[in-house]
Amino acid sequence: MEVLNDAYSGTDAAAGSLDTPFRFNYEATTYTVNAAWASLEYGAKETKAAEASLRQGDTSTLNVYVVDLGGGLLGYATFPQRGKGQLSQDGVVILDESMPGGDIGLYNQGDTLVHEVGHWLGLYHTFQGGCNGPGDYVFDTPAEAAPAWDCSMLGRDSCPADAGIDPVQNFMDYADDECMNEFTEGQVRRMSNSWEAYRQ
Repeated sequence: MEVLNDAYSGTDAAAGSLDTPFRFNYEATTYTVNAAWASLEYGAKETKAAEASLRQGDTSTLNVYVVDLGGGLLGYATFPQRGKGQLSQDGVVILDESMPGGDIGLYNQGDTLVHEVGHWLGLYHTFQGGCNGPGDYVFDTPAEAAPAWDCSMLGRDSCPADAGIDPVQNFMDYADDECMNEFTEGQVRRMSNSWEAYRQ
């Protein structure tokens, strides 16, 4: 929760990022032992059953499922427009080892949750659409041809015909947690608009 709120308030490791209007309050943890639900594989019927059974609250309630996620994924999330229509499936799933202190190496400082909550609030990846088209529908994230997989890609310009270098430090790219530390003004605006349209 501390990492999440730091990221969305532009403090601590995210100092220099914008303060967003989003803050998250911890309410409760529930534990469920069910072998069929243990990995919450994306799109699986068992996952849909688990989320329908476990989900709490309304469209403004963030449900986070922490599991031994399979398929090499760090996490996934429901976009707000889908969540409004299918509340039982609304939420964020993250790999347990991506939490602070986990043993997933470069991705164990908690920013997987920050990234997935960005999706839950309506953001796409910064590399959405590559160098062509509307990309992530945010005016101030430079076009990016492909994900940045680690901090060594800082300064990369994968779309040289477009303005700006790749937003490797953006929470909505794929770099490791050490250098993910910012949201842009346009992303804050998009999250706020999505909240008003789908989650209030």
